[in-house]
Amino acid sequence: MRKMLLVFSHQLTKDQMEDAFHTYGVGEFTYLPDDLKKVWASIPPEAESIRFCVEKIAEWIKQNSRKGDYVLLQGDFGATFLLVDFCFESGLIPVYSTTARDADERTFTDGTVKVHRTFKHVRFRKYERWK
Repeated sequence: MRKMLLVFSHQLTKDQMEDAFHTYGVGEFTYLPDDLKKVWASIPPEAESIRFCVEKIAEWIKQNSRKGDYVLLQGDFGATFLLVDFCFESGLIPVYSTTARDADERTFTDGTVKVHRTFKHVRFRKYERWK
């Protein structure tokens, strides 16, 4: 059975676990350790380069995976791009979760707006290369 490394900042849902098992044969899920989860959740927006932020995460991926494993990557666009590229170069399969979204928006008399969003997992999709 294959492994899926989880590079994102929340818990997998039951639907996502079942989808990974049935679609890709994933039998083991490995979450980022808390210290790296903090790094992933706080990529500095003012930094010109963020490679220094993702190097530790790339090293963790390398140490905890083998060729053909899946890596679920969702987060800061630039950081995600770097790690997707790293995964392709390392023989890993980068994926992301697609969702159906529903929003309920209410405007109150004082001008405030309250939005309630619901996300439902639809499927995992492999990142693709242009070439």
